[in-house]
Amino acid sequence: MSGVLLGHQRPRLELVPECSSTAALEAIDLARSVGLGLDPWQKHILNGGLGERADGMWASFLVTVIVQRQNGKGGVTEALELAGLFLWGERKIVHSAHRLDTTGAAFQRVRNLIDGSDDLTRRVKRITASDGEQFVELMTGARLEFRTRGNTGGRGLTGDRLILDEALELTGEQMAALLPILLAIPNAQVWATSTVPKFADHYLCGVRSRARAGEARRAYFEWGADKGSRLDDPAQLAAANPALGIRISLERLADLRTELGDELFARECMGIWPENDADEWRVIPKAAWLGQRDPSATMTGRPAYGVFVPPDRSYAAIAAAGQRAEGGWLVEVTGNPEHGLDFRPGTRWIVGRLKELERHQPCAVVIDDKAVADAAEQAGLIVHRPSVGDVVTGCQLLYDGVAGDTRDTWHLGQQELTDAVAGADTRPVGNSWAWNRANPTADICTLGAGSLALLGARTPRLHRPSRRPLAAFA
Repeated sequence: MSGVLLGHQRPRLELVPECSSTAALEAIDLARSVGLGLDPWQKHILNGGLGERADGMWASFLVTVIVQRQNGKGGVTEALELAGLFLWGERKIVHSAHRLDTTGAAFQRVRNLIDGSDDLTRRVKRITASDGEQFVELMTGARLEFRTRGNTGGRGLTGDRLILDEALELTGEQMAALLPILLAIPNAQVWATSTVPKFADHYLCGVRSRARAGEARRAYFEWGADKGSRLDDPAQLAAANPALGIRISLERLADLRTELGDELFARECMGIWPENDADEWRVIPKAAWLGQRDPSATMTGRPAYGVFVPPDRSYAAIAAAGQRAEGGWLVEVTGNPEHGLDFRPGTRWIVGRLKELERHQPCAVVIDDKAVADAAEQAGLIVHRPSVGDVVTGCQLLYDGVAGDTRDTWHLGQQELTDAVAGADTRPVGNSWAWNRANPTADICTLGAGSLALLGARTPRLHRPSRRPLAAFA
C-alpha cells in the first residue's frame, strides 16, 4: 500500500482509565479465528475499552466511540459480542439501535460470523430472526439480543453488556433512565458508538465535555477533523477516517461530498462537532456575564461556601463568595493546585474538602443536600440547610448582581462556571424561580454552588462568629 494515504490509527481525543490488564487480545484472537480481521485502530479501541482492574472488574463502565460512517465501528462491536457470548460467560448481551434496518444488519453480520465457524455453531442452541425478535441463544442459556430502541428508550435494555449503536439518537433522559439500572449488575459494561450529533445540546456533547475533563470510569475514543478545516484537505480527511486507504478512498469521500453537500459532509464524514449559538443563553445574557468578568479580582474577609449536588449525584461543586477587595462581591469555584477545581464526580470528597476549607473561617457553609449536610455535621462542621425561599433568594442575588439592576457581583471567568451559566434555564418555584438545566447535557453544579455561596455571604443571619486570625484564602 506504498503511496496510499492512510487514516489515523489513533484517535485525536482519547480517555482511557488506568488498568492492570486487558481482555482485548482474546477478543481479537476469536474474531480472527472466524474471519473477522480488525484494523489497528479497531484493536486499539478494544485494548483501551476492555481494560481490567486488579480485582477483575472492567476499568471503564461506559466506553464511547465516535467515528464516521462506513469506517468499521461495527467490527468493534461484533468482536465484543462474540467474546462476551463465547469467551467471557456473559449471560445477556443487548445490541440496540434506533432504526430497524440498522439492528437487522448488525444481527445478520454476527449471524454470518457464527454460521461460518463450526466451533461456534456447535455451542448454539438456536438463532431466531422472526419479526420483533432477533437473538442468538447458546446451550448454556446465554443470549445475544438485537433490539430496536424506538420511543421507549431504555426499556428492556439491561444485561452484562449493552451496545448502544446510533448513540446520536439517544437523549439524555433516556440515558438517565438506563444507566442507573445497569449499576445493579455486577461488572456490566456499556459501549456507545456513533457519529457526531446534529445539535450542540445532545447527550453526546456532554459525554465529550466530561471526557475532556478526565471523568473517571469512562473510556472515550474520537476521530474527527478540526473546526473550520477545508473539506477536501487530505490530512483532515485522514484524521477523521481511520479506514482511509483500507476500505475508504479519497475518491469515494469526494463522491459523498457531492451527494451530501458541505454541511452534511462536514458532520457525517469529517466529524466536525456542532457548537452552541452564543446568543442562546436563556437566563443571564452572555454579554452581561462577560461584562462582570474580573480574572485578577481577590476576595477579602471571611468567605461563604456553597455546596450543590444535583439529583443524579453524578457531580458536585463547592463555590466561594465574599467581598471583592475592589468593591462589590466575588463568586468563584474553589480549588487547589493538587486536585484542581472543586467540581468533581460523586460526593464522597465534599466533607473532607470542606474540613480543609475551615482554615479560612467561613462565615457560612450552605449545603442544599440532606445526605451531605448530615455527613458534614457528623464531621463537626456547622452548616446551614437552606429553605426553598433561601434557594430562590440565592438565585436572585446572583442574577441581580450580574445581569440585574445592581451589577455588583463579579467572577473570575472560570470556564466551568461560565459553561454552567450558558447552559442554565429556570424552573418555577411558587411565584419565583430557581436554576434548572436548559438541556439534558448541561451541568449547572457550579452555578448552583455559586448562588448558595452568595446567599451565605450576603445573609447576616447565617453568619458564624469569628474566632481566630484568618488564613490566606486559596
